[in-house]
Amino acid sequence: MKKILIVAGARPNFMKIAPVLRAMERYSDVMQSILVHTGQHYDSRMSDTFFASLGIKKPEYNLDVGSGSHAVQTAGIMIKFEEVCLSEKPDMVLVVGDVNSTIATGLVAKKLHITLCHVEAGLRSGDRNMPEEINRLATDAITDLFFTTEPEGTKNLLKEGHNPKCVHFVGHVMIDNLFYQLKRLEKEADRLVCESIRSIKRGLPKKYLCMTMHRPSNVDNKEILTGLLTAINRIASKTPIVFPCHPRTRKNIEQFGLSHLFNLDYAGISNIQSGIIVTEPLGYDDFLYLWKDAAGVLTDSGGLQEETTALKIPCITMRTSTERPVTADVGSNEVVGIDGERIVALAEKMLVGAWKESRIPDLWDGKASERIVKVLLTT
Repeated sequence: MKKILIVAGARPNFMKIAPVLRAMERYSDVMQSILVHTGQHYDSRMSDTFFASLGIKKPEYNLDVGSGSHAVQTAGIMIKFEEVCLSEKPDMVLVVGDVNSTIATGLVAKKLHITLCHVEAGLRSGDRNMPEEINRLATDAITDLFFTTEPEGTKNLLKEGHNPKCVHFVGHVMIDNLFYQLKRLEKEADRLVCESIRSIKRGLPKKYLCMTMHRPSNVDNKEILTGLLTAINRIASKTPIVFPCHPRTRKNIEQFGLSHLFNLDYAGISNIQSGIIVTEPLGYDDFLYLWKDAAGVLTDSGGLQEETTALKIPCITMRTSTERPVTADVGSNEVVGIDGERIVALAEKMLVGAWKESRIPDLWDGKASERIVKVLLTT
């Protein structure tokens, strides 16, 4: 029996490990999965219902590390995860993405001579000011089995000198989960999506946009945030933009005196024609229910670039670089930086249906998790 610890540190990580856990269940006679939640991000919405909606079990371990500086958080995770490893004595540790939990648990695994597997390996933005980029580089430097989402990730790893036999291009587990959740929404939207979100959607016109913005480089600088929101407000004068607002972003909007740019009083409106419609941060199903039918998405996130590409929905990425180049090279994503005029011009293209041609990247077929499990079984 092969014992594998699977690590998640924040809600988005669970979207990535969920399909892997579901795939592993089919081999429970030869493979045991133990789910470890580091508690890197506390989220009150991560109830029993949250795990049921993903079709996975509750974590066997919750390290409950919480927030803090990068050093405090990383050290806290390492101390508690080492106890788990010493108790469970796993054959492998599987980590996903690029959060502090990824590198912290990876370091512990390697110091204890446990095989380390990295899902979403090889992604590179080239921007070492991003904490995520440091986590990616450091994790891949010590990883044993690499699972890449796109050919560029494989190229990066080979260029860095890793053994080609250890690098596996499998597709993208996030897309596996996207397809899984879309099927559930088709059948159970009334149960999975809260009434307030369904009410907003009923009030939206056929063409509307969705947006996320949380990256410190965008929201912590008053001049940059003002420029971006001024441009977005121009777009919102023509069509509504639904904006689930990250607490950090909301705090800075208020602190910088930018609240006047938003439509904050939309409750009960049955005909929303314009404005930036601010909501609280949304759960996965709630936000997917909104953006899957949008004319386009504006974001500075990473995962949303990929999910919109998988559904061929136009996406404007408000960053100067992307670690997911396939989304721009063949997908529906455009990386525009913080150029307000360009953002406005591209949004107009979204709304008139004049977006560039795109295709779904190779192996983004909903079967990445199955490919990963087959490698784990034979390693």
